[in-house]
Amino acid sequence: MAEYSLVHIGLNAADPEEALKTAQLFGLAFGLEVKPGNSSVFAGTLIEVMKPPYRGTHGHIALGTPDVAAAKAELEAKGFTFAEETAKYNEDGTMKFIYLSGEFGGFAVHLLCKK
Repeated sequence: MAEYSLVHIGLNAADPEEALKTAQLFGLAFGLEVKPGNSSVFAGTLIEVMKPPYRGTHGHIALGTPDVAAAKAELEAKGFTFAEETAKYNEDGTMKFIYLSGEFGGFAVHLLCKK
């Protein structure tokens, strides 16, 4: 059975200004470094605030797993499907990232290689 760990929670913001303010609020409250990026602003490694809204009504949940392809196969055997266009691969061809189709309580979920 695949192992999973919480990597981060992604929140959707209406625009870049709201994303920065939200990340700064998390940073102030919990002593997290705020790091703006191209499409999001991170507060530490725990919270990612998307500048334009992305997948999920509210945002996304990133789950780490040592073998994304194996976790994907296990979830597919349980009837889950994936947004194949979101898959990203390492140089050696192993899968490093993919979103599940649909939402869990208003959140998209993606798998991320974490060893």
